[in-house]
Amino acid sequence: MSTSLLERVAGAPITWGVSEVPDWGSQLDAGVVLSEMARIGLRATEVGPRGFLPADPEALRATLASHGLRAVGGFVPVVLHEPSRLESEIARVTATADGLSAVGSDVLVLAAAADDSYESAAELDDAAWSSLVEGIERLDAIAADRNLTAALHPHVGTVVERDEHVERVLRESTTLLCLDTGHLAVGGTDPLALARTAPDRIAHVHLKDVDIQLAQDVRGGSGYRDAVKRGLYRPLGGGDVDIEGIVRKLEGSGYRGWYVLEQDVVLEGTIGVDEAPTRDAETSLRFLAAIANRSDDGLSFVGVREERGRRTARPLRESE
Repeated sequence: MSTSLLERVAGAPITWGVSEVPDWGSQLDAGVVLSEMARIGLRATEVGPRGFLPADPEALRATLASHGLRAVGGFVPVVLHEPSRLESEIARVTATADGLSAVGSDVLVLAAAADDSYESAAELDDAAWSSLVEGIERLDAIAADRNLTAALHPHVGTVVERDEHVERVLRESTTLLCLDTGHLAVGGTDPLALARTAPDRIAHVHLKDVDIQLAQDVRGGSGYRDAVKRGLYRPLGGGDVDIEGIVRKLEGSGYRGWYVLEQDVVLEGTIGVDEAPTRDAETSLRFLAAIANRSDDGLSFVGVREERGRRTARPLRESE
């Protein structure tokens, strides 16, 4: 089955300010967020934090279907570097994986959490790294057993945040990654360089553009949530990350997974339909459409094999 680039673009509730972080900001109703996704032409979404959408798989499937959407996966913060918590955390994530699998999702996105605020991260000793790697590898297998692909998400304020953390994960584990163009840039990793050097380790992509000065402020110690409020993340094409270069490199390397429009925002004031998130999401979608239309260099963005539960994505051979 062939699937074009734009058919592999999904939404994320955090683009409309919906977050698992306590006191993050005003939280829009699920019906509002899903309606706005559908209105701009999205047909798939990540499921958002616990409690945002129904936990029961049938109810979740029905809720999404009522807006013409399907679930592509979910983002799950998990503490794996503390041996005393490893079993309980794996059990919790396994239950989440069961639910995602039941509704036909593709990806289990994992963040190696330190706390629930993303304002600070712990430095791990070798024993903690060993626990982290063990946990990741076990969750990889649990996901695969459920026809899901696990993808570790380097993320600001987690124990896999900076460039050296990403490199250590690549060296010491076989886990696949969620390439988040924003969080990588804020943490000091060049997302285009990662796409070039480790394309076979990328299973999922979150797209956001970044104000590099605000990113440097975060690396220098300023508050993460405050930086998001000030516009750390921008619509695609409105910041300092080479989004087009990243997408073209991934497609040319055989990446055939999802691109999730995920521009984190903090909303304040009365909860209701906020025009800014939808407008920004539309801007990002138009940016991707323009990339797809600039295909006269031979990059067609088609020829996709759907293989749920795969460990890696690969381009089709000519005979296929």
